[in-house]
Amino acid sequence: MSETPLLPVATQEHWVTTDRGRIYTKRWIAPSAAPAAAPIVLFHDSLGCVELWRDFPGQLARATDRDVIAYDRLGFGKSEAHHGTLRNDFIHDEARVDFHSVRDQLAIRTFVAFGHSVGGGMAVGCAAAYPDDCSALITESAQAFVEACTIKGIVEAKENFRQPGQLERLKKYHGDKAAWVLHAWTDTWLAADFATWHLDDDLRRLRCPVLAMHGDKDEFGSLLQPRRIVDLGGTRSTLEILAQCGHVPHHVQRDVVLSLVGRWLGSQLRDGSRPS
Repeated sequence: MSETPLLPVATQEHWVTTDRGRIYTKRWIAPSAAPAAAPIVLFHDSLGCVELWRDFPGQLARATDRDVIAYDRLGFGKSEAHHGTLRNDFIHDEARVDFHSVRDQLAIRTFVAFGHSVGGGMAVGCAAAYPDDCSALITESAQAFVEACTIKGIVEAKENFRQPGQLERLKKYHGDKAAWVLHAWTDTWLAADFATWHLDDDLRRLRCPVLAMHGDKDEFGSLLQPRRIVDLGGTRSTLEILAQCGHVPHHVQRDVVLSLVGRWLGSQLRDGSRPS
């Protein structure tokens, strides 16, 4: 018997207008999503953008039966240029300013926050800023504090980008903003006054269930990172260590991540409502 063909995942693109510039967003519409199901909002990493999620958002929409929304932070991808530098409170700034605009103009009420790397920190910050509206939090390879191996990985990456042709890789996704994107990452994390940065207070404010995924070979953060997230994130926190996995599980172990997230969300949420 032939298999029933999968319904296509339709997409929508939208520009969000802010006082600082326009933000590009994309939505993957799950074919069988329940009308009340909270969409999953993806927060990209320090060098990332919507395009670099590749086919993961569409696959995630299928695996969870939820719409998936991703956006390029100001200065990244297709969004307009950021005309300043990132301050030490850039994660909180994202939650209260640009993510607020994205929610408002896309009419997002309840949401599931899903962030990769520093995007995991963004997801934590947004979940803490909107505790009544965030149904669940998922972090992947997230940093919750500054760690020696994180600094080491960034220093090595900075040196690598000095090599001919390396910055061109970023220009493919960020255009003329590529140099700003690179400096926003390296200059922020390597600054002396950033050494004491952490998400402890935000993690203690969480009121939703938390799933923290982390590869045991992650070059930008040890297993102390997800353990901090789970320890401070409350009693409904779940830790998943991915064996023989580096910093980008949603690419190198995509099927594992999709299965984990699909099962976990299914066990925690029903039609977008907060679990009792």
